[in-house]
Amino acid sequence: MHPSRPMATTAIALALAAVAAPSPATAAPGDSYVALGDSYSSGTGTRQYISDGTECLRSTLAYPSLVAAAGDLDLDLRACSGATISDVTTTQLSALSTGTDRVSISVGGNDAGFADVLTECAMPGWASDCQGAIDGAQSFVSTTLPGRLTTLYSSIRSKAPNAAVVVVGYPRIFMGEDCNALTWFAPEEQTRLNEMADLLNSRLRTAAQEAGYTFVNPTSAFTGHAVCDDPEWLNGLSDPIVESYHPNVAGHRDGYAPLVSGPITGATQQVTASTIERATAGADEQARRQRARADVDRTIEPKTVRLPDLDSPRVRQAAARAGVDIDSPASVLAADRAWSARQARDHG
Repeated sequence: MHPSRPMATTAIALALAAVAAPSPATAAPGDSYVALGDSYSSGTGTRQYISDGTECLRSTLAYPSLVAAAGDLDLDLRACSGATISDVTTTQLSALSTGTDRVSISVGGNDAGFADVLTECAMPGWASDCQGAIDGAQSFVSTTLPGRLTTLYSSIRSKAPNAAVVVVGYPRIFMGEDCNALTWFAPEEQTRLNEMADLLNSRLRTAAQEAGYTFVNPTSAFTGHAVCDDPEWLNGLSDPIVESYHPNVAGHRDGYAPLVSGPITGATQQVTASTIERATAGADEQARRQRARADVDRTIEPKTVRLPDLDSPRVRQAAARAGVDIDSPASVLAADRAWSARQARDHG
């Protein structure tokens, strides 16, 4: 028997992929750049969107627009709020060609049902199954997601064989504090949600490396800038709610853009006022370009965190079982902390 042979085969495959993949050399003015993916790339959370006839929530303040403006690249912002891997395949890959020079992509969070997990965990612990929701998402990320990513990344290489491709990960949303009055993310739940983000990034990194792509991990950059931090680069519960738990303007400008600009343009770019001016000046042209595909983009289903409803029959029944005074915020919070801590211990 030769137990080392599978490892050797994997190493050879990775080496061949790295050799075959175009290197992220310095971009030239006018190089084509296609930004694929979900809401973390489209710019959901920035509160300023182009008018393209869709619900994609694309923004000139999103990091792809800022990176393109800094590097004088020709951007096609195909990323769309709510997009899954299947959506990217059916609605976005047609933007790629042999003439595509640069590609960035963030996708996978919607496939794992992250909005639904956040919705469940935002409820008081005595009225929810946060641990079960996280368990289900982690199982999907570990077992099903890698194969889907491999297929997607192979399709990107087939359609854009000459492009340097950058896979972009997701930040940890919490740092131990929940300052929003209408959500109940216990510290133990926040820890597990962050672990889920880490697991997702780990699978994205592995799949990207196997494809010969560059992976960008935003975890360190966003540390100290999570929900309720100062300054906050990630929105907490917001109005409108679609803005919730997404990078805000600062998150794209100071968090993502410097990270992604390096492998996309060949040099780390700090976003300046003139960069933002150039990016926003292209809003009408970008809207015109995306409006031409509005029909196909409207097939993408938005994925939005839902507001906790303590008046629902489900919650009132749970409160009665748990002995919680639903009309007392102190009672709701105290019971939440006790239940969440116990659930975390039982899960552990």
